[in-house]
Amino acid sequence: MGTGFSKMKKQARMLQDQMEKMQEETKNLSVQGSSGNGLVTITLSGDHKMQDITIKKECIDPEDSEGLQDLIAAAYEDALNQIESAGPSMDGLPFNLPF
Repeated sequence: MGTGFSKMKKQARMLQDQMEKMQEETKNLSVQGSSGNGLVTITLSGDHKMQDITIKKECIDPEDSEGLQDLIAAAYEDALNQIESAGPSMDGLPFNLPF
């Protein structure tokens, strides 16, 4: 009975180690999202921290702040999608744990 439990503990520890490695790999990512054909560009780290934002002058219109807000939101969403695409795959993780 002890053998099964120690095997389970070993698998759980292995899973934890792999998950920590994946989190570190994701954290070290740097991705760019853009909108408006490059008018707004946002760079995010893998842990979703904004590293940079670039707004081209031609999209700054004092009469249309909502348009700029939409471009920023779309660039941020694009960057988030890039993180999801570029992050490490969960394939190969031992999800057949016996509990």
